[in-house]
Amino acid sequence: MEPRDLSDHTEYVAGQGIEEVARELGRDPSELVKLASNENPFGPSPKAVDAIRESAPGVHHYPKSAHTDLTEAIAAKWAVDSSQIWLSPGGDGALDYLARAMLEPGDTVLVPDPGFAYYEMSARFHHGTVNRYSIVEATDFALTPETVLDSYQGERIVYLTSPHNPLGGQFTIEAVREIAAATDDETLVIVDEAYGEFAEGESARTLLDQRTDIAVLRTFSKAYGLAGLRLGYTIVPSPWADAYARVNTPFGVSSIACMAGQAALEDDEHVERTVETVKWAREYMRSEIEAPVHESHGNFVMVEVGDGTAVADAMRDRGVIIRDLSSFGLPAHVRITAGTNSETKQAVRELNEVLES
Repeated sequence: MEPRDLSDHTEYVAGQGIEEVARELGRDPSELVKLASNENPFGPSPKAVDAIRESAPGVHHYPKSAHTDLTEAIAAKWAVDSSQIWLSPGGDGALDYLARAMLEPGDTVLVPDPGFAYYEMSARFHHGTVNRYSIVEATDFALTPETVLDSYQGERIVYLTSPHNPLGGQFTIEAVREIAAATDDETLVIVDEAYGEFAEGESARTLLDQRTDIAVLRTFSKAYGLAGLRLGYTIVPSPWADAYARVNTPFGVSSIACMAGQAALEDDEHVERTVETVKWAREYMRSEIEAPVHESHGNFVMVEVGDGTAVADAMRDRGVIIRDLSSFGLPAHVRITAGTNSETKQAVRELNEVLES
């Protein structure tokens, strides 16, 4: 017996972790700095850590009340009805729930290239087919309505990443509105705002008051520092919010994740510190790296280095883990996460020495 044909499916390639690299290099993990996975430089919210400790003795209970409490807190934050908040195990879980709600076998989706590999993976898991729109260097990786609509052919879902990973750019609210207006009535535009806390301007959530064909994805993995708990959510249009009960995984978000998420939402100081440090790090890297650095609205920058694999390998040998972007189809580039002040300065110093050599 064998599984179904998975030849069209691609593997998600994550950045290497500190422990993994330390074993390969035979070094102590404390000697390494990881700036490869766009994680929070300060770790989780301290209030979230306290909530994790306090909630741990109750993990033998299913997380129904915790799920409800977090849903209501997020709904209040965004001024929407609680039924419009779909909690999920990470942003990837949100993509799965939306695919279940939208896709019939054979439906087609439109994904960015380069872009987050799981858009395509989730669609294929749910028996969808995939088309792509290209974001090209010739236009300085511009994210405009034409970037998307020139490739649009009536797909059931269109994915927009704003800010975009790994390019760093973002769609304006006007661009999102124009894309939604130009697509068919039965097309859902998903705006992935996983890095939204680091960007200037409005969230696409503001468009949900006028439109029923836009959903906004958010995560606790980045600004809130809860990547290991796998906690995300979608803000969906009110007319089809009740579909959640029919597509979500039973108790898909753990009680610990819910309690930590609720505490993290209340920790404005941690988020503000994180955002301010990210803004500083982005500007520092743009001004100090001796190679072209693209403008970024996320917690990372993309750098053109010539041979991304060679540079990332050399940086790893020097104790700084960054992301080679070959798997995104950008072999001449690397991505560097905004770290603490000292981590960012170390990364810049080492990168400049690598580039010089």
